[in-house]
Amino acid sequence: MFVGVAVIVTLLILGTALYVAAEFAAVSVRRSRVRRLAEDGNSLAARLLPYVDDAHKLDEYVAVSQIGITLSSLVLGAYAQASLAPVLAPLFQRQFALEPDPAKSWAASAILVFLTALAMVIGELVPKSLALQFPTETALATVLPMQASRSLFKPLIWMLNGSGSLVLRLFGARSSGHRHVHSPEEIEMLIAESRDGGLLEADEQRRLHRALRLNQKTARDLMVPAGQLSMIDAAVPLDQAMQVAAASPYSRLPVYRGSKDMLIGTLRTKDLALQYIEGGTLSLDRVMRPIATVEPTVPADRLLAFLREKRVHQAAVTENGRLIGLVTIQDVLGAFLTDTREGAQGS
Repeated sequence: MFVGVAVIVTLLILGTALYVAAEFAAVSVRRSRVRRLAEDGNSLAARLLPYVDDAHKLDEYVAVSQIGITLSSLVLGAYAQASLAPVLAPLFQRQFALEPDPAKSWAASAILVFLTALAMVIGELVPKSLALQFPTETALATVLPMQASRSLFKPLIWMLNGSGSLVLRLFGARSSGHRHVHSPEEIEMLIAESRDGGLLEADEQRRLHRALRLNQKTARDLMVPAGQLSMIDAAVPLDQAMQVAAASPYSRLPVYRGSKDMLIGTLRTKDLALQYIEGGTLSLDRVMRPIATVEPTVPADRLLAFLREKRVHQAAVTENGRLIGLVTIQDVLGAFLTDTREGAQGS
């Protein structure tokens, strides 16, 4: 009897593993890879392609997996408790001197905890890891049982997907289906494969790689730290400001008032020189321009779009109201062209 129960429990856990692996593989596999295999005559890839190539069909495919996981888990728990609890209850009764009913409850709880841990490791964590490491192989290996399950679960899929869509509409949202997402490493692999396949030139490949790495940088990575900045106090006379500007290699200088953490604007040395030549004795406020501020965690692509939108050359990087650096368009573009920060404060 025990052997038979163990076999059934094992099959149910493996059933859960099958559906978990199929779900993660289906949403991780690359469509281009599956399409290429199907074009090369792989029959399993031809069966899988319609599901990974259409967001709504992929949503249905995932629903099959979720129904399978739920049913396998429920049947596993109910069957194991019904089959093993009566066998283990006498052992708990003798070992812990319990009454029959409490002994049966303790036995059922112990079985539930053990099977939950076993199902989590063998039925979920292991197949998930394998599916993410080998998505194409796993997706192809599970497509036939998934198609059979789709036919079996079709009424449940229709009912559950319809109910889910109704709930989403009640909250003002809509179902858009599952979509394939790729990590930066996978995107780099796609770029390399496109280069090998002749779809991209070498220069295009390098530019795409640089753009991808650029998006992983933030304003903190690209900025010139505050301690390295040449700055002007708004309270200094015009001639003293000219001396600071003349000693600086930069064409734009941040202006502060009182404390260097209190930036109030930026000053172009060209505007300052014109004011000085005209013999003006006015304050720097006449030639100072406003300066934008950004958080240090802003990604480089959003930072570039922000600078263009504001039509400014540079932005102060602040954290908790404190100036920590300055970033310019040259810093961002320099990182794109050389994949390293040039550290230019201005040009």
